[in-house]
Amino acid sequence: MTPTRRQLLASSAFGLAASALPASAARSRKAAAPNLFIGTGGTGHTYPGATVPFGMVQLSPDTGVERWETCSGYYRADTSILGFSHTHLSGTGIGDMLDVLVVPSAGPVQLQPGTLENPDAGYRQRFSAEQAEPGYYRVALETGVQAELTVTDRAGWHRYRFPKGAGHLLVDLSHLVLERTGAHPLIDEASLAIDADGTLTGTRRVFRWAKGRRIFFAMQFSRRPNRITFHGDNDLPQPAGSTGVTGKRLKAVLHYDDAGAAPVLVRCGISAVDAAGARANLQADAKHWNFDRIRRDASARWAMALDTIQVEGGTADQRTILSSALYHSQVAPTLVSDVDGRYPGLDGRVHTAPAGGTAFSSYSLWDTYRALHPLLTLVAPDQTKLLVDDLIRQTAQSPFGPLVWPLQGKETGTMIGWHGVVPLAEAHAKGIPADYSAAWPAIAKRSFDFAAPDKENSRGRDHYDRLGYVPADKVNESVSRTQEYAYDDWASSRLARVAGAPADADRLLKRSGNWRNVIDPQIGFARPKFANGSWWKNYDPIQLGHMPEPDWRDYTEANGWQATFLNQHDIYGLIAHMGGDAKFEAKLDALFTAPSTLPANAPPDISGLVGQYAHGNEPDQHAPYLYSYVGAPWKTQAMVRRLCVEMYKNDPDGIIGNDDCGQMSAWFVLSSLGFYPVDPVEAAYVFGSPLFTRATLKLGTRKLVIEAPNNGPDTPYVAAVTWNGRPWTKSWIAHRDLAGGGTLRFTMSRTPNRAFGRALADRPPSFGRTPA
Repeated sequence: MTPTRRQLLASSAFGLAASALPASAARSRKAAAPNLFIGTGGTGHTYPGATVPFGMVQLSPDTGVERWETCSGYYRADTSILGFSHTHLSGTGIGDMLDVLVVPSAGPVQLQPGTLENPDAGYRQRFSAEQAEPGYYRVALETGVQAELTVTDRAGWHRYRFPKGAGHLLVDLSHLVLERTGAHPLIDEASLAIDADGTLTGTRRVFRWAKGRRIFFAMQFSRRPNRITFHGDNDLPQPAGSTGVTGKRLKAVLHYDDAGAAPVLVRCGISAVDAAGARANLQADAKHWNFDRIRRDASARWAMALDTIQVEGGTADQRTILSSALYHSQVAPTLVSDVDGRYPGLDGRVHTAPAGGTAFSSYSLWDTYRALHPLLTLVAPDQTKLLVDDLIRQTAQSPFGPLVWPLQGKETGTMIGWHGVVPLAEAHAKGIPADYSAAWPAIAKRSFDFAAPDKENSRGRDHYDRLGYVPADKVNESVSRTQEYAYDDWASSRLARVAGAPADADRLLKRSGNWRNVIDPQIGFARPKFANGSWWKNYDPIQLGHMPEPDWRDYTEANGWQATFLNQHDIYGLIAHMGGDAKFEAKLDALFTAPSTLPANAPPDISGLVGQYAHGNEPDQHAPYLYSYVGAPWKTQAMVRRLCVEMYKNDPDGIIGNDDCGQMSAWFVLSSLGFYPVDPVEAAYVFGSPLFTRATLKLGTRKLVIEAPNNGPDTPYVAAVTWNGRPWTKSWIAHRDLAGGGTLRFTMSRTPNRAFGRALADRPPSFGRTPA
């Protein structure tokens, strides 16, 4: 079975939180402060702790490791904190990381965490006065400890103020996400040691999601402890005076007889390469003990990152949601190369990024190619350049070719397809200079060499190439695979042409039409097809698969309704295949108005339903914009406005599904500005319905202003558009236009202008063409 992002430990209730909007809203030129607790409840799976934009360290509190709700280590409704660990995943549906837990306490030393229901049974602590802001976190623990956290790129900084008397710091190297059965123990080797200079160092190898990943750390303390004790497996205490311990589940306790005499500061450098890397990272990022200076520096970096978009109008909550979404769109991918440029390659070797280059991890590409990477091409062009160069290098180095879901030097292969090609094809289409040809041999191998090393994400490629589809009686999730492989072929065909391989480009371009072979035009649905060419007869579009086994699916985190609209690159081909504009528009209407029923075996990812459209997951997040391709952009405008209002809240459960390393947030950012990239490779944006009266975007050295005067909750429709003062009749705009800067002005209305964008010549491009 294809590895999925989800542990189906609990079902997820979905609902639309429609809130009344005031008739008028005060304007604000100052960007709203983000609410870092948005997404920490519900199924958002975000964390509130300290990080810097795309940083290596995510220093955050952990409240649980045993539930799907705590994939990030934190759940807002929990009432006790385990401690503070240095690495976290933002918004994912599988948990990992949570490396190097530090537990400050003024009570008796306890080596086991206890339970959420009975925190007194372990080192858990109830808490209060929690505060989170970009680059900084603080909380009061029930033992009287005041904890503060901040970060640099590669080091976490702690400041603990203890009450009078004795206190201690527990460093728990056994802390990690809930264990799962498998061939390896979850931690198969670990070590802890205290050096003569008082630096605590350690490492462990973890087999959780990213199998066999390593973490190293070097930790220093502003005050030397009176003594340190080490504990091996089964909490076995080591002899007095020991300077280290090896094993699997290890802990160290630093004892302070008068902990309350002065704050205890901790600074911890980490590395995914080796111990020397952790030390070097700490030395580079910790040249002093001034916690407040580090906090100010982190805050200043976030201020610059969040200042790229300023909005006026909307409600105060909507401005906060926008700022929070922009924040969550810039926490991943995460830095993985050390200060000297070394990083763990996907081939198991250590590589060094070239001067000026950087390597990254936590590429949630099945999700983020859709909106996150396109957003970054606008608001963070320098970061985009770093990511593109890194994607090219790591694609060439990986035995699996194009990246899928790499995490700290391990290709998890999670989800389907090889969507690492999409940000590359998009970047080339947008004119970002890079050595794209260097990635082509690895892309060609994944595309054409069916004996090449494989992962679950690309099963059935041989059938796909020979039959034109992945057969449902041979390979799991066959319908989604066929369509997503076709999209990757579309992106790869562009890269083949850049690399000077026109014959391969033509083959890929032709093969990118394979989506047709799993869309049954007779019923107008994506439908499983068997190896003999027959369709699944007892078809029901709400079902996930034709087999009775709950683990066999014909779709990936979707059902027949949602998979019908997976096609992103050949929209006009899909429209024609389904019978033309009128039938396609009616089918879209049906998607949004069908009963929101799901089968009992549906994963919790299928959430945020409007009819059968699921906004809480990625497969059809572009579907609201498809009305523009049949000349009905007013329906896009109404639906996008509804989704912006109903699917996002200024609350912990304010993201309707997993944020998925910023994809859900990036969808809101772009859609609230008034446009969205249905096909990122096309380098064009389809208009929706702007949420604010004015937005100013800093695009590197240029500026883009988006105006929607008198916009309000009762004016979701676009009556007219001007670009730099001239009438604009198209329902879309090219990236090159927006990226060049200018003024995009929407005239909003209470009633739809059905003529706007109706003409064939005004409809968006797809597959390199327009319907005209």
